[in-house]
Parts: sequence; C-alpha cells; structure tokens
Amino acid sequence: MQPNSVTLPFAFDAHVHLRRLRSVARLTAQHFSAAIVMPNLTPAIRSAEDVTEYSKWIMSATGKDYLPFTPLMTFKIYPDTAPETLKTLNEFFELSGRQIAVAGKVYPKGLTTNAEDGIEDYFALFPLFKKMEKLGLVLCLHGEKPGNAIEGLDRESAFLRTLFYIARSFPDLRIVMEHITTEAAVEAILQLPENVAATITAHHLILTHDDVGGDRMRPHNFCKPVAKRKSDRTALIEAAISGCPKFFFGSDSAPHPKDKKECSECCAGVFTAPIALPLLAEVFTKHNAINRLANFAGGFGQMFYDVAFAEKPVTLIQEPMTIPQEYDGVVPFLAGQQLSWKVQE
Repeated sequence: MQPNSVTLPFAFDAHVHLRRLRSVARLTAQHFSAAIVMPNLTPAIRSAEDVTEYSKWIMSATGKDYLPFTPLMTFKIYPDTAPETLKTLNEFFELSGRQIAVAGKVYPKGLTTNAEDGIEDYFALFPLFKKMEKLGLVLCLHGEKPGNAIEGLDRESAFLRTLFYIARSFPDLRIVMEHITTEAAVEAILQLPENVAATITAHHLILTHDDVGGDRMRPHNFCKPVAKRKSDRTALIEAAISGCPKFFFGSDSAPHPKDKKECSECCAGVFTAPIALPLLAEVFTKHNAINRLANFAGGFGQMFYDVAFAEKPVTLIQEPMTIPQEYDGVVPFLAGQQLSWKVQE
C-alpha cells in the first residue's frame, strides 16, 4: 500500500521559464529550493551582465517570503557566441557565492519562443562546446532539428544523430537534452555515456498529440516540443519512474498571458509551475512509484548539475484540490480540473 503523503527534502526544477513576471517567479520559489532558469527573454540573456541583472531581478521578485530559493542561471547561445566570452560567465558571483551561470542553452532556429535567431549549424559551435567542456559548464539542448524538410512530430528523433555526435566529440561535456518527448529519445539517453542526461516535464507524462488537437484545439496544452504518441508517453513515464539518474524533472513551465494563448496563432507553452509537484505525485502514485519521486524531482538533477542549495522540505498530501482557472492572467495546465494530491501549506 502506498503512503498518502510524501515529503521531498527539496524540489529542484531543472528547466523553468519565469519571463519578467514577478508572480510567476514567486510561484516557482514557493515550493522549489532551486531552478534552472531559461534565458530566451526579449532581449535574451546572453552576457555576464545580463545574467547578473536577471538573477538580481528574480531574487527581488521572489522576495524573502520564499527563501531559501536559488535561481541557477543560463545564457543563450547564438551562432556568434565566442568561446572567449565564457570566462566572465563562469566567474563567481559575489552576491550569492556561486557561479554567474551554470549552463548555456541552444535553441534551434525558429522552433520555439524567441528562437528566430537560433541555431542551424551545430557543428560551427564546436569550439564553444570545447570551451564549455573545459570550464565545466553544462550544455542544455532543445533537441529538435530545424528546417522545413522535417515534420513537427519527427523533429526530436531527427535531432538524435546530432546529439550522439556532440556527446561523443566532447566526452567530458555535461549535456542535458531538455523536455524529451519520444521513445527514441529515451533509448538514446540510455545508450549514451553518463555525461548525457534528460529532463522530462509533468505535462508530457500526461498529454499525447490528441490532447492538443485531436477533436478540437486545446491551446493551453500546446507546447514545444509538441506532445507525441501514446507509446512515447509510456516510454517517458517508464523513464521517469525507473530510478535511473539520467532522467530528472524539468517543468518547462512556460507562462503566456491568456490572450496570447486563446487566439488564432497561439504561443507555445504549458504553465505548470504552481501545480507541478501534485501533477508528478498523481503520475507516480498511479504507477506505484511514489517512493521514487524525491529523486526524480530533486536529487538526480542536483547530482547531475553538481550544485548545492539549501533544503526546503515540501510535503505532498493525498487530498483533493481544484486547479484555479487563472494565476494573474495566466491560465494553468488543466485549469478547473481536480487533482487528488496537493502541497501541504
């Protein structure tokens, strides 16, 4: 018999979007001890100065009520990002006594929010990857192959050949293929060496492509990469509950105002920050794996990134909760529906 409560020593979201929304930043800091913060703002976070300023903004937005909370910062990699610029991004930040940035993020050209200036030629970045390997920076990949020749459902699988080449070319470079969505990606991560891991979102453990646009379009389920087939979802669930440290939680919680989602050309992004942990508890309970949630939602990610942060225990209890319709103008995933788990306040 599974327990009706579980306490996580700390929760670590290894992939989150905060934008410049103060309320969204607070919702992540409320339950998580730390988070890897994405850099694809407008303008993007690309320099040491950008990273420092954004980190300070996050700490100001979250405030003392939600401490301890550690935003682990990333920078956006451009086609012209020079290896020599990485030294300043890797220096220590006096305010917090940690690295200014722990990772660099590659976005494929045109395939997600603010990626019109993204990457097409990954091999041209090899000098940069070599420098990142030397400095101990993590490479975060939105793993989809750009270009009009590839259909949307096949972009992730098409990217895997590039992933293998990068991983084998840089055996000491830690690589995270983020928000994986396919059985093929799960198999690839298992085949690759220990320097390669993957994040899995809560919503990709629940959705399939039919839940986005099967009988009708559901814009608040629309994300990039798009949800795939039932067999892919099964593979993701099996990876998440497996206890394998190569798979850990990254919400990819991506807030957009309601009017940017409920329109003819809606933005990609599923907002899960305030309900991510109860969602995970639902899935792990359903598959008799609640005892493995703490590692998936905290320990494995911290171990891979090799970061230290203060514990902030969070207890999940098996009691009904109804997901609010909105959080300050942003509609959450599964708005108005009931969950059987909630965070004990």
